[in-house]
Amino acid sequence: MAAKCVNCGEIIIGRTDKKFCSDQCRYGYNNKIKRQNEKLILDINKTLRKNRKILKQFNPEEKTTIRTEYLLKLGFDFRYHTHTYTTKNNNEYRFCYEYGYLKIDEEKTLIVNWQPYMVS
Repeated sequence: MAAKCVNCGEIIIGRTDKKFCSDQCRYGYNNKIKRQNEKLILDINKTLRKNRKILKQFNPEEKTTIRTEYLLKLGFDFRYHTHTYTTKNNNEYRFCYEYGYLKIDEEKTLIVNWQPYMVS
């Protein structure tokens, strides 16, 4: 019985221990497996980039206060951030790369830029 390609199912000609009929099938199969394993990472990175873009849009200066509903309308996802910074007063700023935010209350969010003194 002839061996079949793991990727496309074609009959394999050549060595008995080959798994793929061609380099193209081998690359395609391995890329498909890699995409499946890294889908969650890619989705989270996409969300982080979107969050950063939204924060940057509303904060061209050092500090801005904005209504939280505006962030939510643009699709900001408060679940994801890259790192945090806690002040002496125990306020925890959450950052998406160099742009951070602090929820003041349910209606307002303070947006800040990362500063050199904010060493984690």
